[in-house]
Amino acid sequence: MAKRVSGIVAACLIASLSLSGQAGAAVVTPIQPDPLLMFPQRLEKTDWAAVSRDRAAKTQARSQAQAAQNPLPYREKEPSGTSGANDSPAKAEHIAGFGTPRGKNSKVRLTGDLKPDGTIPTLPPFAETNDAVGLASDTGVGATRKAVRTSGTIGDGPHGSAGDGTGDADFYRVSAAATATTFTARTLTPTGDLDTFLALYDADGNLYQFNDNAGGTTDSSLTFTVAPGRDFYLLVASGPSGLPADPKTPGTGKGVLTEGAYDLGITSGKSGGDLDYYSFDLRAGDVLGASLAGGGTRLAVYDPAGREVFGSSQDLTVIFSTASPMPGGGNAVVDFVAPKDGRYRLGVEAGENAYDIKLEAFRPGTETAPRGGVHTIFLDFDGARVNTSIYGTGGGIRDLSPLSSFLPRWGLTARDERALIDGVIATVRENLERDLAAKGTNPRFALRVLNSRDHADPWGQPNVSRVVVGGTIAESGIPTIGIAQSIDAGNFGKEETALVLLDEISSPAGPAWSLNTYVGPGSDKVAFVGRAVGNITSHEAGHMSGSWHTSGVNDVPGIMDPGGNPAVMFAVGPDGRGGTADDPDLDLVEEEISPAEGFTGIEDTLNRSAWAFVRGTG
Repeated sequence: MAKRVSGIVAACLIASLSLSGQAGAAVVTPIQPDPLLMFPQRLEKTDWAAVSRDRAAKTQARSQAQAAQNPLPYREKEPSGTSGANDSPAKAEHIAGFGTPRGKNSKVRLTGDLKPDGTIPTLPPFAETNDAVGLASDTGVGATRKAVRTSGTIGDGPHGSAGDGTGDADFYRVSAAATATTFTARTLTPTGDLDTFLALYDADGNLYQFNDNAGGTTDSSLTFTVAPGRDFYLLVASGPSGLPADPKTPGTGKGVLTEGAYDLGITSGKSGGDLDYYSFDLRAGDVLGASLAGGGTRLAVYDPAGREVFGSSQDLTVIFSTASPMPGGGNAVVDFVAPKDGRYRLGVEAGENAYDIKLEAFRPGTETAPRGGVHTIFLDFDGARVNTSIYGTGGGIRDLSPLSSFLPRWGLTARDERALIDGVIATVRENLERDLAAKGTNPRFALRVLNSRDHADPWGQPNVSRVVVGGTIAESGIPTIGIAQSIDAGNFGKEETALVLLDEISSPAGPAWSLNTYVGPGSDKVAFVGRAVGNITSHEAGHMSGSWHTSGVNDVPGIMDPGGNPAVMFAVGPDGRGGTADDPDLDLVEEEISPAEGFTGIEDTLNRSAWAFVRGTG
């Protein structure tokens, strides 16, 4: 089934849907969970300041949970200021002492140097005034060039401290080429006087992303993807939170914060200059993490066949479980689960001058559970009390209504509830038990799927995660359909909660997100609703077991698609109706990771989840 989407892509894919909660429901203050954990994501409706506070709190919690490091030092053998010795995966320098087996060190502190890329043009500072979207300076990036360097000064325009004092800001236009293009923008403040702040807007002034204090510095970094035919506008301002009240109107800033000179680089993909590659051996199930700091700006992992399996120019470890030991805090961070034994490679593919990498490998979190232990996913259909603050700032204790209360909205009765729950359970078990055991590479795979109808509630016990299937936007305060607590490669946070809210998918026929839209002559309504809810439930469990979103713009449908075409997740067949003979089986698959989230490569969502559930050996 082909997947069709349209519009801007930034950190996530956006579905053009406005969620409003149930008519007549009590008004609640919406919380602002990270949109990367939401299904679907709505970046233009996000309170980014609230998300930023939550990300900072999670980063601090993760840093406190990480064990003290005793890494193996490794220094690049290629002489500083030169290139050519290790510039391809075939020439990778091998790090023999790294790995998870006994006798090897699972942590490496890798240092090296990238010769500056002389092919990137440097443009002189643009003239003021460029303090609004409509006045943005044209860098030519996307339209005529892949990368550019320039510089500027916050405070030199008519709105700085020497002007009206509303706060100076500089806007730069970025366009896409013939295909969707992922860019990374970074600032560097040569004098240290300026605390920079980066933000991304569309032509209508909608805010899609921002960053402040990348890698523990006062510089900023932002990775984003632009769809063909769209222009976006990069704001350089002073932090913290230097967002103008109206990005389309000059002089609407919050006042003078910090001022000074900055350098700005905007790049896409691999560098055209020096590249450095390293190789190492991994065991099947090894959970690999690497964080790049200093002058390096892009990391990529390659499998033994030479395929790129995870490329990154950003640090999104704020999405990880707070129990995850994976490294973070750099300019670029990768995470990867090895599906088989072999020699893998790590590339430093952009940047210049000295860099520093934390390279670490772990065994899956469930493998270290008590011997014979089996992870449980509990499906709660009875309604639940959930502390929604785990999804972002705000929230609190919320009571979510049971699945049974939504039956009339699908035209079903109480007599249909057992068959409907059977359908949800069967779909989840097929996706997460049978497929992972039969198709995955984990010989010690073990997972138990329990549910509130047939089993006592195990929530609160060790090694139990849950998916609450029920509740509404108004009850939860979260404007979405599904949300996971984290993306947790290796399943280190083994007691987390995901939600599948049912109000929007049970709304009257018409919207793309309503299951009723796809019900017609010949539809087996119970089977269709059960399969669709089961797929969404599997999607959220897929996040908690380590998978990012897969591409929504190719022709490979999968459980981890981000939601641009709801019919894909609902498994609607070519006839456009759900619950008919041509409905496909949606699975966890190997396909392109979502470029909309700023990553590149092929993601094996099947084995990411398969290795998240290992019978305990501790």
